[in-house]
Amino acid sequence: MEEENSQWINIADVMSALMMIFMFLSVTFIYELQNSRETYRSDLNAALHDEFGKDLERWKAEITPDNIFRFNAPFKSGASRVPDSFGETLTDFFPRYLRVLMSPQFVSNIEELRVEGHTSYGWGSLSSRKKIYLNNMRLSQSRAINVLEYCYNLDNDFVNAAKDWLESRFRSNGMAYSNLIDRSGTVAENFTRSNINTQDKGRSRRVEFKAVVE
Repeated sequence: MEEENSQWINIADVMSALMMIFMFLSVTFIYELQNSRETYRSDLNAALHDEFGKDLERWKAEITPDNIFRFNAPFKSGASRVPDSFGETLTDFFPRYLRVLMSPQFVSNIEELRVEGHTSYGWGSLSSRKKIYLNNMRLSQSRAINVLEYCYNLDNDFVNAAKDWLESRFRSNGMAYSNLIDRSGTVAENFTRSNINTQDKGRSRRVEFKAVVE
C-alpha cells in the first residue's frame, strides 16, 4: 500500500513539473509573439514613413502609430464621387503603397487590405437620428467602394500584376460616424452622443487604408 502511494506521489510530482514546463513555454511563446508583432508594426511604420513622409503634408494625410494611412477630408461634403484631385493622389499613392505591403518583409503577415470611409456627424438640417445615421452609412460605404474601385482599376503595371492578391484581400467598409475624431486629434473607439460637440468635422470626414495583420 505504501509503495502504491509512493508511486502516485511520484506521478503527481512529474505531472506538476510538466505543467510548470508547459506554463513556462506558453508564457515564453506569448511574449515572443507579442514582441514579434511589435517589431513588425514598428518596421512597417518606418517603411511607410520612408516611402511617404515627404508627401503627407501636401496630401493632407497622416500615418498613425498603428499603421493606418489616413486621408483627411478628400471628398466634398455629401459627395461620394472621387474628386479629380484625390484621384491624382490615389494614382500616385496606391502603387507605391502596394509595393511596401507586398515586399517580402511584410506580405506574408497581411490578411486583409481594408479601405474605410468615415463621415462626420450630421446631415444638413435633418434632425432625425435614424435618417442621419442611415444617410451617413450609405455615404461612407459609397465613398469606400468608389476608392477601392478607383485603386483596383488603375492602369499601372504593378497594380495589374497584383490583381490576384487584391481580389483575395482588398475590401471596403463604410463606418459612418462610428469613430469620430475630436479637436484634439483623438479617435473615438465607439460613438456616443457626447462626441458630437467635440468632433473635428474635417478630420472625421476621411478615408483610411488599413493593413490587417494576422
